[in-house]
Amino acid sequence: MGLQKLEIIYPVILKVPEEKRALSGRESAGFLSQYAREAVVLSAKKTGMDLAVFEKGSDGVPLPSNGIFWSLSHKPEYVAGVISETPIGIDIEQIRPVQASLVNRIIDSVERQLAGTISDALFFRFWTAKESVLKAAGVGLKGLSQCKINRIIDETHLILFYDQKYWMVEHAHYDNHLVSVVIKDQKVRWCESVTG
Repeated sequence: MGLQKLEIIYPVILKVPEEKRALSGRESAGFLSQYAREAVVLSAKKTGMDLAVFEKGSDGVPLPSNGIFWSLSHKPEYVAGVISETPIGIDIEQIRPVQASLVNRIIDSVERQLAGTISDALFFRFWTAKESVLKAAGVGLKGLSQCKINRIIDETHLILFYDQKYWMVEHAHYDNHLVSVVIKDQKVRWCESVTG
């Protein structure tokens, strides 16, 4: 029995509880990773699916579970998770000042012409879009130099070109964070909540 085609995907954003933000090192990484998995489970529940297995391949890429693809991301203040019946990627970053050298390494001259002035917010829009596409493609940051912004559609949508394919990405803002998720022919319903 195959999966029904999801017409809506539900990226779930969870605010990290204040007391957990004080964690550091391995304790912090372990908590954030587990908390992001809770966001993935909540995304699955929103679609009426059950995802309890979080396996990764030897390369660290999330493996689909019963035909369900999943992706997660975490930062000290927020975590994000999403599922889909097609390869999916999500990324969250705090918008903060960035060095010109980093901007120049991530955004090439053609992409710069699309955008004009590169603000910190636009830099993270491009960065999270590229990272979410590379997660969906299953390659991680090693494909960064080949992943290109192709078109800025509007304030919340970009089209990227990677691996001979066009990829659409949708963005959302949470406080001073930007989240990007890869979409195919689905609508996106962003879900924010706080859990214990």
